This record gives sequence, C-alpha cells and structure tokens, in this order.
Amino acid sequence: MTDLLPVDGRTVPAVDAPAPSMAEVVRGTPGVRSVVIGVSKDPNAKVTVLLVSERDGMPVMAVKVPTTPIAAAAVESETAALVELHARYSGAAIRTIPRVVRMVEVDGLRGVVMTAVPGTPMTRGYVCRRRSRRGRTEAHLSAVSEWLASLHSVTGAGSAPIDMDMGVKSELETRFGDDRRLGDDLGRLAAIHARLGSDHATRAVVHGDLWFGNVLVGPGGVTGVVDWEAACVGGEPVRDLARFAIMYALYLDEGTGVPGRWHGRDAKRSRPWGDGIEFAVNGTGWFPDLFRGFLRDGLRRLGASPALWRDAVLAGVADVAARTDDPAFGRLHLDLFRRLTGPTG
Repeated sequence: MTDLLPVDGRTVPAVDAPAPSMAEVVRGTPGVRSVVIGVSKDPNAKVTVLLVSERDGMPVMAVKVPTTPIAAAAVESETAALVELHARYSGAAIRTIPRVVRMVEVDGLRGVVMTAVPGTPMTRGYVCRRRSRRGRTEAHLSAVSEWLASLHSVTGAGSAPIDMDMGVKSELETRFGDDRRLGDDLGRLAAIHARLGSDHATRAVVHGDLWFGNVLVGPGGVTGVVDWEAACVGGEPVRDLARFAIMYALYLDEGTGVPGRWHGRDAKRSRPWGDGIEFAVNGTGWFPDLFRGFLRDGLRRLGASPALWRDAVLAGVADVAARTDDPAFGRLHLDLFRRLTGPTG
C-alpha cells in the first residue's frame, strides 16, 4: 500500500504520489474498521480517524483529515516533519513518533495516513479521580521530562543563545496591533527575551505544541507523541518545556470540577482565567514546586541556567498569545501575560 523512495540509504514514503480516497484506503487495509476519535475545536479543524483491527481492537493506523485549505497546509507540514524525523534519527524517543504511511484525499483536500502509536492518552489520567492529583502530576511531569531528555539526546546539535521570540513579537503586533497597551507588553517581552538570550541552550528537534493532549503513556512512561504540525529540526527546545508546563497548569486548574480547592484556595471565590498558571508561577505548595522543578531540570539538561524558569514561562505565554489558531484564546493569554508581568505580577 505504501509508495517508498530511497533517501540516504533508507526508504521513506513518497508523499507526492497520487493520493487515494479514504474509502480506498480502508478497502486496501483488510481486517480494519474506521473509528472517528476526535475533531479539533480550532477554526481550521482536522478530523482524526483510527483504523482499528477487527481481530484485537487495537489501532493499526491513524488518519488525519483536514477540513479547510489552511488545515490541509498544516497536515502537509506535519507530514514533511514526520518523514524528516524518521529519515534522520533513530532511538527510543523517535519510536514514539508516528510514521507516515501515505497521503489520502478527502473532498479535494490531502490528509495523511500514519502508524498508530500505542498507549493511553494522558488526558485520561489527567481527569481520573482515583489517584491523588499530586501523584498523578508527579508521574506525568516525570514521564514527559524523561521523554524530552531522550529526544534531546538523540537530536541535539550544538548550542545557541536561547531564542523564544522567533517571530512572536511581529505576530503579536499583527494580531493585537489595535491594542493601545501592546507597546508596553512588547517592551516587557523584549526584556524577557533579552534575559533568556544572554544564556545558551542545546538546539534540538522541537514538537511545537507539546501539551498533555498530544501525549500517550504506558507503565514505562511516554509511549507516543502526536500532532507534529508545528515541529522543526534544530529549533529552540525551551519552547516545548514552557508549553507543556503552561498547558498542564492551565487545564489542571480549569478542569478539576472543584475550582480552587486543588491548591487550597477558596472554591467559592471568582477566579480569573489562567489562575492555575498564576499560582504555579507565584504561589507556594506542592504544585508550584513540581511545576518549577520540571522547568529547572529541563533548562539544566539543555545547558541553560535553571534560574531562567520564570522568564521561560512568561515567554511561553506570549508565544501562545501570538500563535494559537483561536484569537480569543490568544487574547486570554495576552491578558494573563499582563497580569504576570505588570506592576503586581
């Protein structure tokens, strides 16, 4: 079923080969049934379909289908990144990354068929109440930290000044240019970027959207990492550290069902959006300790000062504000950046 081309002594999918329809892919893979497992909520959504074995119920392949031309471009970017990763690298971390099988065409747009990675979505454990939040959080942060260490050890190449801008400033100006307070925000962000840039970190493969919704786990740790649309080779790995920590704190706070109580605050009070991140950055207790420890360990491992953890978080919040598909979600992050960096931040 796969069209292969030789590249540097290896065979990789010929992604420019004619793409069959989804029906042809299913018919050409005997003994499977298709199951739609998710539709992203982004304005330019992708639909994910699993091809599941009829014999044992295990996923065999995953198909990502775009719904708009912009989504199709993102799928093409992910396809190119996955092909390059598997052509250039090997090792335990690389085996957790899906392999491209071939392209597929749906309603005139090109999707991608990938191998299905094993494991249980971290989202399931994230909302599970049968385990203490502290124990669950320790396990999750430890697993991702170990996976990142493995990825960086395989793909790390050279060291360079930490660069958490990479176009964030210009994208903030484009998105929020009519906001009169943006100039002050950009001034504070420039100072943050300058402090980060005074230190160096290893360059490595960057996922670009590393949050717990894209991670699968098993008894031994991380077993799969999906959604490589924003990936790059030789990028700034501090971005992945910050993104995972930020999103873990955000959704832990927003999704507990008992707002405020997980960190000992009054559940009845009205809390601003992003309160969990504020608590992780400025508060005291077991969660801020784990949050900061995750960042400090990662920075140290990359050869940077662990004291830069706070600046990494602030730059990461600005990154989400600039680059998220949803402008309203970006606005929430810009407001959070202001609270964290303002006179009382």
